[in-house]
Formats: sequence, structure tokens, C-alpha cells
Amino acid sequence: MCRSIKRLRQAEGVAGPEEIEVAALQFVRKISGYRKPSRVNTAAFDEAVREVAAASERLLGRLRSPSRSTGSAGA
Repeated sequence: MCRSIKRLRQAEGVAGPEEIEVAALQFVRKISGYRKPSRVNTAAFDEAVREVAAASERLLGRLRSPSRSTGSAGA
């Protein structure tokens, strides 16, 4: 999909808030088709970036590392 978005969950740890924000911005740019939205669309664009970043942080915080998992591949 979006090759400029890097993987945020690595063996050495989870990305920080700034990296998550950058990835969220890249994602919203890709799906909206805007590099920089017009004034009329800025509020919606910025809100989407915040929501994607928040959802990403929640996801990364809830994922279990392979070493901590219970061995269930689907869990």
C-alpha cells in the first residue's frame, strides 16, 4: 500500500509518539489523496491524523511480543 510508512513494531521495541504521528500523517495523505489539504479540509484531515495515531498507539500497546505470547498463533 504505502511504501513510505515504516513498520513501527520492531524487535528492539515500539516506536515513539513522533514516529507514530509521522506514519499516521503518511497514511492519511495516502488515503485522502492530499499532501496538504485545502483550508476547508484541514480540520477533517488533522482529526483523521490524530485518530489514526491514537488507534496505532492503542494497537501497538496491546500487541504481545512473540516471546510473551502463550504460543497460540491466532491470539
